[in-house]
Amino acid sequence: MKDKQIKKLIKAEGARQKKVINLIPSENYCSADVLEALGSIFDNKYAEGYPRKRYYGGQTYTDTLEDLAKDRALKLFKLSADKWHANVQPHSGSPANLAVYLALVPIGGKIMGMTLTAGGHLSHGQKVSMTGKAWQQISYGVDPETEVLDYNAIKEQALKEKPNLIVAGFTAYPRMIDFKKFQEIADACGAFLMVDMSHFAGLVAGGVYNSPFDYADVVTTTTHKTLRGPRSAIIFSRRDKKMGEKDISTLIDKAVFPGLQGGPHMSQIAAVAVALKEAARPAFRKYAEQVVKNARGLADELKKLGWKVISGGTDSHLVLVDTWMNGKGISGKEAEAKLEKAAIIVNKNTIPGEKRSPFDPSGIRLGSPAETTRGKKEKDFRKIAQKINKVLRG
Repeated sequence: MKDKQIKKLIKAEGARQKKVINLIPSENYCSADVLEALGSIFDNKYAEGYPRKRYYGGQTYTDTLEDLAKDRALKLFKLSADKWHANVQPHSGSPANLAVYLALVPIGGKIMGMTLTAGGHLSHGQKVSMTGKAWQQISYGVDPETEVLDYNAIKEQALKEKPNLIVAGFTAYPRMIDFKKFQEIADACGAFLMVDMSHFAGLVAGGVYNSPFDYADVVTTTTHKTLRGPRSAIIFSRRDKKMGEKDISTLIDKAVFPGLQGGPHMSQIAAVAVALKEAARPAFRKYAEQVVKNARGLADELKKLGWKVISGGTDSHLVLVDTWMNGKGISGKEAEAKLEKAAIIVNKNTIPGEKRSPFDPSGIRLGSPAETTRGKKEKDFRKIAQKINKVLRG
């Protein structure tokens, strides 16, 4: 690389990544093949439109590439092309969610999503997001005692508010989601059910987390995190589901392009296709199994050391820890800073019933995907928990 400044930064970031323990659950390390595709010659091609319906010439290989990525996405999650449609063009997760709302929810309509403090995402209708400005958010949380989803309370709220669309999914909720119960709730109030599986897509692919596809109308996901691909997104939608006279898949495609985006990033789609093929291999199933084992080992050891683990444990890749403990410990911001000095990377995070600022909340969020990619097992994660305890209480 001739640009010495950028080359220096890339080298420095590589060195930083190698020397730290990365416990951020939304980060991972993709393969050299994924990175090669991401930096490929496909980046030079503008492919506005969809396969065989482009607005530029020279699309012989882009059409083949996009079709291949879509086919691999359906195959990975064992979906029939007759029943499901995949759109691989969204640039990232938040625009993917925005496209679904734009297609299926009238402006000013109601989106029912998890509150930020309980583990929801900004793009699930939070007021600071565009999704909370164009639509009304009807928020649901968790039971204050158990810190897990109370499906009866969610159903009662849904029947009262009658949202247009319900979002099941999280960014900081460690437990398994019962998608059948969410479908029953959506059916009872006449709402679409959208599952945002961005965090646990790789676990679904690996067979260690409930699949949403038997119950959801739409499933969105990013392709990094547990799926271990590049930063991109996919929208899956049922071909037999309609809104009025139109298939929701057609409406969602139009919301992505031309509704929100111009040309897709073809090199990004190439990298997604590589990652989807990697995730279909038997070794990936073993990886997904180890991700959950490692997260549970981390949570169990932290509990033994006296830390409050939200909901009492985890069923996924994610562990949420109350470091503040009603003022007896330290804030999430301070914990994050202390741990980074010790080369352990986490992120400060709100917890259920949060009373502090999101900029300096009561907890930290930990995850196992990245370090599992590096080959760590349960015993390693127990040692990491002990190191965390020593740093925060030392």
